[in-house]
Amino acid sequence: MSQQTVDVTHRIVSAPAGRIHLVEQGAGPLVLLVHGFPESWYSWRRQLPVLAEAGYRAVAVDVRGYGRSSKPDATDAYRMLELVEDNAAVVRALGERRAVIVGHDWGATIAAHSALVRPDVFRAVGLLSVPYAPPGGPRPSEVFARMSGGGGDEFYVSYFQEPGRAEAEIEPDVRGWLAGFYAALSADTMPRPGAPDPHFVGRGGTLRARFPAGPLPAWLSEKDLAVYAEEFERTGMTGPLNRYRNMDRDWEDLADFEGAPITQPSLFIGGGLDASTTWMADAIKAYPATLPGLVSSHVLEGCGHWIQQERPAEINRLLTDWLASLPS
Repeated sequence: MSQQTVDVTHRIVSAPAGRIHLVEQGAGPLVLLVHGFPESWYSWRRQLPVLAEAGYRAVAVDVRGYGRSSKPDATDAYRMLELVEDNAAVVRALGERRAVIVGHDWGATIAAHSALVRPDVFRAVGLLSVPYAPPGGPRPSEVFARMSGGGGDEFYVSYFQEPGRAEAEIEPDVRGWLAGFYAALSADTMPRPGAPDPHFVGRGGTLRARFPAGPLPAWLSEKDLAVYAEEFERTGMTGPLNRYRNMDRDWEDLADFEGAPITQPSLFIGGGLDASTTWMADAIKAYPATLPGLVSSHVLEGCGHWIQQERPAEINRLLTDWLASLPS
């Protein structure tokens, strides 16, 4: 049996969500790992043993609505402040007072707001793929409604807003949809420049219509895909999609934090081929004001969106170097 298998512990802890499932490895200062859409704790499988070996207590959660964590029925139960309090509750349930928090994709945004709203709990924050942009500005639904890929195309975030609409596309073939979605945003399988953008839905169409057909990305084995697919086949997609359906509520809830910087020590790592990095280039440029505690910032050339899975060795090195630089 491998060292990784021996040391990994699954547990359920109490949180405002009801219960949060987490996977833990190692001992030392707590590092909380938060996944994005459409993933699970499993997206940190290549970080957990490395962080543990480096002397940290690495804990990857299933975010509310995913995996073995609770899935509240109410759409507004997935607002950002609820997820922040889930994270704080996990820290307490593990017998700790403070933690470093690291997130990818939606997890990066959840991690950033956890650090912003609960600096008493989260002493440092690492952001993967999605840059920090302070609360405020125009109402999100209005911004996304104005975004268009041309010819009446609809931005995917707008497409996700209506309950049941995206579920009707995804749930009849979860495995096939996930394979296409992962491929669409991976460096080695994403559509070539000039192809229809998979972040947009054509009039009367589906997101899947623009996913690439062909092999899985190099980082994603059939076994890995099965782990993800089996979870979403069991739980459905409504909980994960409800995160997108709360962006206007978040805008209202976080009004008191408009323009607020995150002052704790921070790290950003993005993919050079990731739309999240390119679309939010202005947010990265604003880091001297918005992340004054930034320790290091990196854009990995030739890397797509799923960076800790596409480039695990590089991400692990950057994470452990950054963690080692933090005050004890």
